[in-house]
Amino acid sequence: MSDTTAEVAPEATTTPIPGPVGAPSLTDRLRRPRTYAVLIASVLLLALPFYLDRFWLQAGLFAMAAAIGAIGLNMLTGATGQLSMGHAFFLAVGAYGYCILAGESSTENGHALTGLGLPTWLAAILAVALAGAAGGLFSPIAGRLRGAYLGIATLALIFIGQHVLFNAGSLTGGYNGREVPPLSLFGFTFDDSELVVAAVPFGSSEKLWYAGLAALLLSALFARGILRGRPGRAMNAIRDHRIAAGVMGVPVARYRAGVFVLSSMYAGLAGVLLALVFQRTVPEYFGMILSLEYLAMIVIGGLGSVAGAVVGAFFVSLLPQVLTHYSDSLPLVSAPGTGGLAPGEASRYLYGAAVVAVVLFLPGGLARLGLARPRPGAGRQRRFTRPKKSGEKK
Repeated sequence: MSDTTAEVAPEATTTPIPGPVGAPSLTDRLRRPRTYAVLIASVLLLALPFYLDRFWLQAGLFAMAAAIGAIGLNMLTGATGQLSMGHAFFLAVGAYGYCILAGESSTENGHALTGLGLPTWLAAILAVALAGAAGGLFSPIAGRLRGAYLGIATLALIFIGQHVLFNAGSLTGGYNGREVPPLSLFGFTFDDSELVVAAVPFGSSEKLWYAGLAALLLSALFARGILRGRPGRAMNAIRDHRIAAGVMGVPVARYRAGVFVLSSMYAGLAGVLLALVFQRTVPEYFGMILSLEYLAMIVIGGLGSVAGAVVGAFFVSLLPQVLTHYSDSLPLVSAPGTGGLAPGEASRYLYGAAVVAVVLFLPGGLARLGLARPRPGAGRQRRFTRPKKSGEKK
């Protein structure tokens, strides 16, 4: 019987499978400077009501409301390519819808005002839905028109809205407008009744600050999820090439109509917040100039970007407030009514210069400044080398 030699199989070795190159871990995300910047900015925003006076808090609330409306317009114009000149109309629907739904029937400035007296939190939700319904009525036109034709069609909404606001005195209060009922949520009222927090008296501006922050955060996150998902890719395809998007199976008319309704709801929410901050709605505010300012916001900040809408809204809405506050110490700018260059006029000149500069030198808008960074995972690629043969020098 011959001896047999049993060959021993080499021991199995397990090598870790490298993970995907472009997926950063949680530790890598926490080490990013952008994460620390977001955390610091969040803490500062939460602490500002304890240190700023009423003027700057109201200016910040105006900017938050403008940012919400600009996000909606940026999804419509920047991401889908639909030009809208009637954004102020839907802000007016949200603002006056809240006043009518939440207000009580009364007599003010010679007008018998109509009010339903609903709970204010319910009135705010219904006002946003009412703005969406107004956009839904116009959506068949928005789904079939594009470019300058849609812009001219939406321009008609401004004239219709201004006529209704000035003449429907029982609903809007006419030229003098009507008072805005304070928001009440879970028994907490956002009015001027003094509330002391950490030895700091909180009025309506301080209370509304946190409500505005929450509304802006939720609006930005929702829009970001849409733009980064499948609907966002379909919207970009419609913007870049409408016929090609239809060939690929994208329902172009339905997407255009849906985005128009969503943008109208964003404008309605911005109108509700503006009304709560102003504490009185005035028809003259919701005119052509407001729509042009919103277009300037998304162009200056960056088309098709949530961050661009927020940056542009803060730039456009805070600039006249800053010029008004420091008009005594700024050259070429004088206080309103003194005969010189008013802060509002100076801010419009600066808007125009900023729009021209962005179009010529910074097409991505102000949001692109400082955001250029290497591709995720580019510095963490693994290097695979050919195995050495026996006798080969290392």
